[in-house]
Amino acid sequence: MSDRIEDLTAALRQFADERDWAQFHTPKNLVMALVGEVGELIEHFQWLTPDESAEVMQDDTTARRIADELADVFIYLVRLADVLGVDLLSAADTKLESNAKRYPADQVRGSADKAPPLD
Repeated sequence: MSDRIEDLTAALRQFADERDWAQFHTPKNLVMALVGEVGELIEHFQWLTPDESAEVMQDDTTARRIADELADVFIYLVRLADVLGVDLLSAADTKLESNAKRYPADQVRGSADKAPPLD
């Protein structure tokens, strides 16, 4: 999978460079664009019940729109990580290890309580 993310990163970099858009891809602008796309994703779920939200992909038109919004979120996230020099997979691995320590399965199973930050 990391090869696919590396390929996507390179493709996004090339896409921006070919359009001379790298000048606009500052961390601030990319974060703002990312949040905007997350907002567009939220719109598809905003007034749904939990049960309705669980079934949202059953409608082909809605499923396509949600997939498009997820793609936009992912693209901006990957582009932001590239601009900042963050290896997303490594960062995710590190965060998962931290969360495993912060939320030991045998102590938090079935609980939605937030744990205190690790020292």
